[in-house]
Amino acid sequence: MSLQEFAQLTLFITGPTYIREEVKQAAMLPEFGHRDAENELRFKPIRENLRILAGAGDDYEPVLVLGSGSSAMEASIRSLVAEDETLLNVSVGAFGDHYYEIAVANGKNAENLKFEYGQPIDLAVLEARLEALKPDVVSFTHNETSTGVVNDMKAVCALIRKHGGMPLVDGVSIYGGADLDLSNSGAAIYVTATQKSLALPAGFGIGFVSREAEEKAAWVTNKGHAHDITRQLVCARKNQTLTTPNGALANQMAVQLDYIVNEEGVENRFARHIAMRGMVEEWVAGLDGFDMFVPEGYRSPTLTTVVCPEGVTQAQLKNGVKEALRKEGYLMDPGYGKLNAALEKEGMRQIIRIGHMGDITPDMLAAYLAKLEVALKAL
Repeated sequence: MSLQEFAQLTLFITGPTYIREEVKQAAMLPEFGHRDAENELRFKPIRENLRILAGAGDDYEPVLVLGSGSSAMEASIRSLVAEDETLLNVSVGAFGDHYYEIAVANGKNAENLKFEYGQPIDLAVLEARLEALKPDVVSFTHNETSTGVVNDMKAVCALIRKHGGMPLVDGVSIYGGADLDLSNSGAAIYVTATQKSLALPAGFGIGFVSREAEEKAAWVTNKGHAHDITRQLVCARKNQTLTTPNGALANQMAVQLDYIVNEEGVENRFARHIAMRGMVEEWVAGLDGFDMFVPEGYRSPTLTTVVCPEGVTQAQLKNGVKEALRKEGYLMDPGYGKLNAALEKEGMRQIIRIGHMGDITPDMLAAYLAKLEVALKAL
C-alpha cells in the first residue's frame, strides 16, 4: 500500500487529535535502551513536566502504564479495590460507564450511579447514594468525552471523602488542557493518557498516584503484573517503565512536554483552551436551530457538544457532513455513536462533537468552524 493512499486530515475529533510537525519528527529520534542512561534523559524530564502540568508536587508519583487511558483505569481498579470492598462508579456518559465496566470485568463488587447524558454529577443525589451504600471506593470521570460535560472534581472528591470513600478520577480527555491543581483536588489517583489534550499518539496510560493510594496498593491482592501500581512505582522512581516502552512515543513525549512547559507555557495553554470553548459557544449562538448540549458552567474546555436542528439524522451527519469535511481536509466528529443512536430512537435531536484540544489553535478552529458551518447549512 502506498502512503499516498492515506488521507492527510486535520483532526477535530475528540481524540486522537492533531499532532504538530515537530512532534511527528521526534518519532525519528534515536531509539534507546529502557534500562540505559539514555532512558533517564527522556523519562526524568517527562515525569517532572507531567507533575508541572498537573499542578502536583512530590505528593503524587507519575507512572506510565503501557497501553492507553483504559490501561491506567484498570490499574487503578485492580490495585485500589480490594476483593471484599464495594466500588461506586458515578457516570455522566459512556466513558463513565466504561470505568464501571472495567470494574465488573475484574470481578469487583460494583454499582453504577448514572446521570442523564449532558448533565453533570448531582451532588445531592450522589450524597444520598453514598450514605446508603457506604462504598469503600468511588470512581468518576472528570471530563466526559461522549458529552463534553466537565464535573467539579474538587467538590465531588470532597463529598466522597466526607463519607469515607477513596476517589479514583478519570481525566483522560482534560489533562493537558485545563488547570487541575491536583495537589488540592482530593483525588487518591488521577488517570489520563497521551492521545488527547497532550496532543501525542496513543500508547501510554498515565497515573498520578498519591501516597494514600500507594499505601493501599501495597496490601491489595490479585493486582496482576502490568496493573500492579506497587510494581509500577518501583520503576517510576527510577524514571523507568515497568515493561519495555514505545521508544518513539517516549521521544515524542519528551519533546512535546518540554514545548508545553517551556515554550507555550502551561497557563497560556489552559487559557487557549478556554478561549476556544468560547469561540464555539459564540459560533453556535449565531446558527439558527443549533444549541449547546451542556449547561453553562459545566462545559468542557477541550471539546464541545452541539445539538443539531430537528430532522437532522445520523446518516446525514456521517455520510453527508463528515464526508464533505473530509474533502476539505478535516476529520469531523458526527457525535458519539451510541448516544446519537439512543437519541434518534427516542425521536430526539442529534448531537455533534467539536474537539478543540491539544495543539489546535484558535485560527485553526476558526477555519474549521467556517467549513463546518457551510456543510451543516447544506442539510
